[in-house]
Amino acid sequence: MVHTRQQLVNELLGSAHLFVSAVSGVMEQQLLSEIAGKQLTLSQLKILKLLDLTEAHNVGDVAAFLGVSDAAASKTVDRLVRRKYLRRTVDRRDRRSSDLALAAAGRRILSQYEAAKDRKLAAMFANLDLDELQQTSTFLERLTKGIVHESANPEEICLQCGIYLKKRCLVREASEADCHYQARKMKQLVRTINPKARRDAPRTKVPTRGGPGVGPPG
Repeated sequence: MVHTRQQLVNELLGSAHLFVSAVSGVMEQQLLSEIAGKQLTLSQLKILKLLDLTEAHNVGDVAAFLGVSDAAASKTVDRLVRRKYLRRTVDRRDRRSSDLALAAAGRRILSQYEAAKDRKLAAMFANLDLDELQQTSTFLERLTKGIVHESANPEEICLQCGIYLKKRCLVREASEADCHYQARKMKQLVRTINPKARRDAPRTKVPTRGGPGVGPPG
């Protein structure tokens, strides 16, 4: 059966969506349930990974990263603090703000989850050789960058690169512009250094849209 280019593209995108759903909705959820029971959701796990792998350190960083309001991020952070996964201390430079850090329980459960995930993935991808893995990764990154590059507002996009690619950001590589998370972090840094800028800055509404497959934290 001969397929047109459009049909093949649609099948590729469908397969990509199914792959992401299988990873996050089946594999990751199952692993997290085995390790944490009902004590932790995937969105909450992302916050732990964010604080472990990036320079995020307050509720504003969490909100920008997940693409939700400060109030929604604060509510989720409160739950993680109460369950002793996070520590919260008042920022000496601005007592209206507080610094977040992983607590011992948060580091422990994150370490257990990552170890279980590595074991699972090693078994799942054991039949693929290194070249196949590298080529597939490069191909998916090229497609992702192409989609971001064609976006009208790449600076409003956050793909949560920090918890998947650590020091790399595909949004910046594709568009030569900061993603929403990086842009907001820069604004917060300026206001921390210059309190007058915080007072004089006009009030703006923070976008609350999430990245692909990301909803409000649980």
